[in-house]
Amino acid sequence: MLGFAKKMFGSSNDRQVKDFMSRVQKINALEAKFEAFSDDELRMMTQTFRDRLEGGETLDKVLNEAFAVVREAAKRTLGQRHYDVQLAGGMILHKGGISEMRTGEGKTLVATAPVYLNALEGKGVHVITVNDYLARRDADQMGRIYRFLGLEVGVIVNGLSSGQRQAAYAADVTYGTNNEFGFDYLRDNLVYDRAEMVQRPHNFAIVDEVDSILIDEARTPLIISGPTEDRSDFYRIVDVLVKELIKDPATFDLDEKQKQTLLTEEGSERIEQMLEEGGHLAEDTTGLYDAANVTLVHHVNQALRANTLYQRDKDYIIKGGEIVLIDEFNGRMMTGRRLSEGLHQAIEAKESVQIQPENQTLASVTIQNYFRLYEKLSGMTGTAATEAQEFGDIYKMDVMEVPTNRPIKRIDHDDEVYRTEAEKLQAICAQVADCHFRGQPILVGTVSIEKSDDLSKMLAVYEHRTEVSRTLKPEFEGKPKDAEKAGDAAWNIEWKVQARGIPHNVLNARQHEQEAYIVADAGLPGAVTVATNMAGRGTDIQLGGNLEMRMQRWTQEQRNMAVEVTPEMRDAKEADFKAEIAAARDVALAAGGLFVLGTERHESRRIDNQLRGRTGRQGDPGVSKFFLSCQDDLLRIFAGDRLDAIMRNFGVAEGEAISHPWLNRAVETAQKRVEARNYDIRKNLLKYDDVVNEQRKAIFEQRQEFMDSTDLSELVTEFRRDVVTDMVERYMPPKAYAEQWDIDGLKERTQTLLGLDLPVHEWAAEEGVSNEEVEERIQAAADARAAERLELIGADQTRGLERQFLMQQIDMSWREHLVHLDHLRGVIGLRGYGQRDPLQEYKTEAFALFENLLHELRQNVTRWLMTVEFRFQPPPELEMPEFQEIHLNPGTGENEMLNTAAQNPEGQVTGDDRSRLPVELLPVGWERTSRNSDCPCGSGRKFKHCHGALI
Repeated sequence: MLGFAKKMFGSSNDRQVKDFMSRVQKINALEAKFEAFSDDELRMMTQTFRDRLEGGETLDKVLNEAFAVVREAAKRTLGQRHYDVQLAGGMILHKGGISEMRTGEGKTLVATAPVYLNALEGKGVHVITVNDYLARRDADQMGRIYRFLGLEVGVIVNGLSSGQRQAAYAADVTYGTNNEFGFDYLRDNLVYDRAEMVQRPHNFAIVDEVDSILIDEARTPLIISGPTEDRSDFYRIVDVLVKELIKDPATFDLDEKQKQTLLTEEGSERIEQMLEEGGHLAEDTTGLYDAANVTLVHHVNQALRANTLYQRDKDYIIKGGEIVLIDEFNGRMMTGRRLSEGLHQAIEAKESVQIQPENQTLASVTIQNYFRLYEKLSGMTGTAATEAQEFGDIYKMDVMEVPTNRPIKRIDHDDEVYRTEAEKLQAICAQVADCHFRGQPILVGTVSIEKSDDLSKMLAVYEHRTEVSRTLKPEFEGKPKDAEKAGDAAWNIEWKVQARGIPHNVLNARQHEQEAYIVADAGLPGAVTVATNMAGRGTDIQLGGNLEMRMQRWTQEQRNMAVEVTPEMRDAKEADFKAEIAAARDVALAAGGLFVLGTERHESRRIDNQLRGRTGRQGDPGVSKFFLSCQDDLLRIFAGDRLDAIMRNFGVAEGEAISHPWLNRAVETAQKRVEARNYDIRKNLLKYDDVVNEQRKAIFEQRQEFMDSTDLSELVTEFRRDVVTDMVERYMPPKAYAEQWDIDGLKERTQTLLGLDLPVHEWAAEEGVSNEEVEERIQAAADARAAERLELIGADQTRGLERQFLMQQIDMSWREHLVHLDHLRGVIGLRGYGQRDPLQEYKTEAFALFENLLHELRQNVTRWLMTVEFRFQPPPELEMPEFQEIHLNPGTGENEMLNTAAQNPEGQVTGDDRSRLPVELLPVGWERTSRNSDCPCGSGRKFKHCHGALI
């Protein structure tokens, strides 16, 4: 019944898209009007729109005309016209939804219309990309539209100064990565001067590859941290013991489904004995799990995880003597990122490389809570439907599927399942060879660097053979059923070797500097590209080749040879490339278009869909197929034994595969279970961070009030009076007898906190004296001392000291509070054994800790201001503390902010660093470059502003 109604009336998605498409027709009707405008008249529309908005009109009111203006500007600056479906996608973004559009549908161009419309308010629009390379590329290319229309464009990338960041955020449109925006938010809440803050209030953000950023990256928070004490020797000691321990599988339980590993009872006893024999347990303790040995237990658990869960060349590689993590979703090296809580140090000890010190959290925020700061949030991707519930629950964003501009011609074959990994790889090599020699481009997607390298080695030595003749073996003559069952084994086959080795390109974490060029060539006839994962690559695979990338490479080659490229040379070369690409495209189309071959199912359906989506772009034909085996991780963990038994029972011969839609559904069911687990991880992280988030907001808001205020004397006085009141209540309880008062404690506390030596004993000995009277006398004495100190150093210096102490104390208190919350988070789960809800317990404990933070803040500020010794000399400049930015990767976790090269996929230093290089390091011929030409280094700057500054 529901299916009939859906066919009759269309789905909710169809109806909404239909409404948007009807509005697109109104925009189309305006096209002729704006085509007649001159460039200046078109540019003046920006001010016209702003005047109308100031006059009370809404953005929705000017949407049609604004979108039409952007379309016309794109035609004049980029030579690209927005398709109708692209304008519909732009409306979804403007409404704060997620626009799901297939690969190759031009999502980058889609964003320009809603970005321009919302930038008219002057509150700033942020466009979030997955890496710095794409941020710079999009800011440059799409920025032509905005600048043509009179808007300013900024880009936030690694290595910018504070002033450059302020200028970029002040622009109408700002491009950058989620990490840069998030860390700038945290850094803004660590500065001591409002003028050093770089971000404006969060107005509107469009997130490109929204599923990658808001789902995959959101499993771990953004963290700014500082170093702690060095414990590298201890990591090595524990690693040696754990390696000895796990030789016996009975000492630990490994749960690959949940990615957890725990010591068994026998393992706990054995490691406790080993630690005791080595003298590593704390003195006078009852055993390993005594409270005094809690840090030791933590080290053992992390060493166990490092040695059992994390595998070299799959989860990390060793490069330059350092452990470099691998992103499980796209196979990139995550240079600079580090696992938290000592796990990265445990892996370093495991691999016997230099152990870096641990870090202490100074400030942190989850991806979810950062992006929920925006008044309006939207996103675009090719694969969001499978995570629609999460987007709705957490971000309040609806996913809407936008139809393709042209019908999809891609053919998705059923999965082929083999019994063993070796059989599967042989079948993959045969399929790759077939495509290569037919002239069909093929993209092979693997799930790890290790699998990618193994396949590359096989392709390098693979023999492509064709059958010449075959004769039935004597023992099978007259036995057709036996011969059919035995397959090729029943025949004597004569083969002819056509070729040895299949030429191919490998795209994985080790070659990410060249990834854009490799992907650009993946659509050439017969091209074979082995890719770790295609998620978020940012470059389309176009059949016949990518004109833009070819021109870019040719221009770079000319610059390297110190040849100045003239417009005539550029036009001639572009015409040659277009002819070559058109001919190659015809060959690739005749062979069937791009063939996408998956070597294994990923645990997330989105990643598989992203791989499939690489073929069949813009109505091109294409084919996709996954080759699986019972030894693949997903099948092995969830159904490997059962499937292998079924294949044996049905007599599936070696080298044969089974294929059926039911198998596809079974695999999808397993993927859904893994996705549900990952969603629970993210949801659970968010529940706990929501508790901290309210406290974070309160602290950050209070901190900004301190920065903005020039006179905090009233607050300091209030703090001092609260401290005195708390102190008297503690040592002279209101309903206690005089004999129960702790006068010694009160006197000692008065000296410590207020620096006052008062006759408290005499006051308490007076007949009929009350605690209120004693409090009033202490308050009066404290006020007198504060006035005396004010007169001593002057009002201006006192106000400055008060502000400085408050800022420093709130930072120190918040830092300690985060450490306490981290420790609390690690153990609160144990309350579940007592039939208590760990989340509710966490809320209660966190609130108590926060109250204690405020209490300690009042006491510390009062103590410092009342007891500090003044020396009259020029004060040192207040400097920001050294800190490190970390964003832990989903499933691994890592700090990508340390290494500049990690933020520049093309493997180059940033422009400012380039200009500081000595002249001798310039490549030969560069010094002959014209000063007003583009710098040959590819920075995008003129030569005189980059390397030419040295000449």
